[in-house]
Formats: sequence, C-alpha cells, structure tokens
Amino acid sequence: AAAARNGVLVKGGVYVEAPARLKAIAMDKTGTLTLGRPEVVEVVPMNGHTAEELLGRAAALEAQSTHPLAHAILAHAKSRGVPVPPADDFRILPGKGAAGRVRGTEYWLGSHRYLEERRQETPDIHDRLEALAAAGRAVVVVGNDRHVCGFIALADAVRPEAREAVSDLRAAGVEHVAMLTGDNRGTAEVIAKETGVDEVYAELLPADKVTKIEELVAKYGAVAMIGDGVNDAPAMGRATIGLAMGAVGTDAAIETADIALMSDDLSKLPWLVRHSRRTLGVIRQNIAFALGVKAVFVALTFAGYSSMWGAIAADTGASLLVVFNGLRLLRSAR
Repeated sequence: AAAARNGVLVKGGVYVEAPARLKAIAMDKTGTLTLGRPEVVEVVPMNGHTAEELLGRAAALEAQSTHPLAHAILAHAKSRGVPVPPADDFRILPGKGAAGRVRGTEYWLGSHRYLEERRQETPDIHDRLEALAAAGRAVVVVGNDRHVCGFIALADAVRPEAREAVSDLRAAGVEHVAMLTGDNRGTAEVIAKETGVDEVYAELLPADKVTKIEELVAKYGAVAMIGDGVNDAPAMGRATIGLAMGAVGTDAAIETADIALMSDDLSKLPWLVRHSRRTLGVIRQNIAFALGVKAVFVALTFAGYSSMWGAIAADTGASLLVVFNGLRLLRSAR
C-alpha cells in the first residue's frame, strides 16, 4: 500500500523484499536516465537527396516503431508538413534499426554502428557523426544499397532528478550504478557524465545487455535492471529484479518487470530500496515478537502460572500488535 501511494507497482511480496539486497543497478539511457522525448535538431541530406525526401523516408520506416526516436522523427515530419508514404516489407533489425521498401526502393535506417557494419561509411561522414555524438546527440542514419541518403540528429534531455537519484542510490547502499544502452558511446558518455553513473556500456544489442547483466550478477550478486523498451526486456528478465518505467515503457518491458515506476520518477528508486529495508526490519520485529510471546507462555505453562484464557488473549493481542506494527510502514508513503 505504501508503494502504491508512491506510484510504485510491486507484483508480489518477494519483490518488496528484493530491493533491500541490491548491490548494483543497471539503467537504460533513453526514457530512463533521459526524458524519452527527443526532438529533431538537425536534418542533413546527402548524395543529391533533399531534407524533405530524407525526412519522409525516415518517417515511413519509423511509422511502425514504438521507439522514442521514431516518435520524434514522425512528429518533426508532421510539423513540417512532409508527406509520409507507406513502407512495404517493413522489418525491425533488433538493436540496429529498421528496413523496408518505400515507393519501390529498399531503404534502411539505423545507428552509426549499423552504418559501419554495412561498410558504407566515408571518413567525412564518420567525422560528422562523431562530432554530433560528442555533443550528446543521437543520430539516425538513412540509406539504401547504393549510398547514404543522410542522417537526422536528435537531442534528449536528462531527467531533472537523475543525478540526485544516482547519488541517493549510493547513499542507500547500492555499490555500483551502470548504464546499458544501444546508443553510440559518445552520446552515452555525455549522459553518464551529467548523471554521475559509474560505468557505461554503449552500442549494445539486446543480447549484449543480457551478457552485461550476467557479468554484473556474477560480480555483485543482487542486480536490478531498469528500462522502458523492448530491447531492455531480456536484460530485465535476467536481472535479480526488473524495473520498468511504467508511463513511457512498452508493454513488453512492463510485462517482464517485477516492479513498475508508474510515475516515471527515478527518485522512487532510492525510496524503494530504503522502503524494502524498512519492510524487512518490520518483518523481523514481528517474527521475534510473536515467537517471544509464545516462548513466554510456554514457560509460564510449565511453571503452572498460565491459563487457557490468558494464552488466547496473548495470542490475539500479539496478532493485533503485529498488524499495527506493520501499518507503521504506511507512514513511509509520505
């Protein structure tokens, strides 16, 4: 009840206790450490294409995606009045981007890393993309089998509470805070510096995130993974406890998670760790008190000073006191 009042949805009693034992937390970047509401800041057409053509093709491929970057590109295309043609044979490339046929021509859309994998990068494009990454920009590259059509740069603001939340997690006893992201390393390191996370793992595919979680589990024991996207779901399932950003999160992430932050407020994370420890403390108090009362009446019975009515009254009274002691946890909801 205290967690629900704080906008934290816990899917079972065991998940109330688990945060108390956390030694490390891994966080996704987009939508978790950042607001997940990126905006297009630059459209750069290349090889004879216009900005409208580039934006229209990108929007056509992103129309079937739920990623925050896709929403930003679609919104920008709409604001500029760019027509968005349908994309045929659309397919998602997990952790890389998407591909499809727009007006009879095959196009792909993806990250800087995917561009490198396709071996279509030139030194000039590499330098420009690296400069944008160093400035904290996310870049979506659009191309076809012949050449790169251009790229779109987007910016996403860090959550105002992110840095304080990371600091509070350390104060609450979490030893290590890491970022796991599929974004480029330059952008990831800029966000990491702003938020104060300990370690950055960038340009990860969904399977790579699972591998990093397994490494953290082997090193720290109890590890949480918090994210909001489909790509985060496998890592959340592998972690000791999975947490989802409930408002901006995808259905897959929320379904996989053991706990959902319905208010998307990262400051609830350190609160959850402390609340879990308070809960365990109350449980231990209640067990010790209940067993202590039983022990006292066993001793009184052997000494001949106990009665049936006294034992019944003590047992009922102990039950009520245990309930009232547990209700103290509701005060932590303030």
